[in-house]
Amino acid sequence: MRVLMIGDIVGSLGRTAIQTHLNRLKRAYKPDVTVANGENAAGGRGITREIVRSLLKQGVDCITLGNHAWDRREIFDFIDEEPRLVRPANYPEGTPGQGYTVIPVGKESLTVINLMGRTFMPPVECPFRTADALLANLSGKTHIVVDFHAETTSEKQAMGWYLDGRVSAVIGTHTHVQTADERILPGGTAYLSDVGMTGAYDGVLGMSRDLVLKKFLTQLPVRLEVEKTGGMQVNAVVIDLDRTNGKARKIRRVRIDDDQPLLDG
Repeated sequence: MRVLMIGDIVGSLGRTAIQTHLNRLKRAYKPDVTVANGENAAGGRGITREIVRSLLKQGVDCITLGNHAWDRREIFDFIDEEPRLVRPANYPEGTPGQGYTVIPVGKESLTVINLMGRTFMPPVECPFRTADALLANLSGKTHIVVDFHAETTSEKQAMGWYLDGRVSAVIGTHTHVQTADERILPGGTAYLSDVGMTGAYDGVLGMSRDLVLKKFLTQLPVRLEVEKTGGMQVNAVVIDLDRTNGKARKIRRVRIDDDQPLLDG
């Protein structure tokens, strides 16, 4: 089973990048399932019903979220109606939405779990203990990918080791810069600290570089906005899973910078 996971889609350029390059990625890598993090898809903060529908129509099979999940209030009107939209499972009990979903893949299935870190992040339940509880309820599921939306590489690496041999892959999101530490851990779990982002090539983490520079130079409150001009980038990862046991067989980073050829890590 081959999984394509696309990094955080940021704003209008991120959505345009999906429209422009998703079919290209699918032709190149022929994934069985495509997962994308969409928590920044609406102006850099949150997601809307229209964007969810558009991404699914274009061929994304599952959309994960993160700390900006609730930034667009309209999400409360539809999150419980869309099983392919997944928010972090370690939000408190009673939070709308679901923390994982199961996607049919022929005679098999892929389970996608969304977790959020706690270091330098909003207060949530322990992601490690939440993972334990979820996996106890998912006994029999062998193909499991975790989107771990976290700030620090230490917490991400710890999660990779904690879940090694129990899930197929632990892929980090949130920091928007693709890391070069992809590996398959001894227990057969593919790991990458951060898959990167999909959005403005000439911004800072997808945001307006002028506003980011103003904030750093003045130390004054500046409301950041997404970069809306210039080139685009797509960051993703392709993971090959053994169909019999769900163990990772191969992991490779993928990057498209503006109109350049596919860069395969």
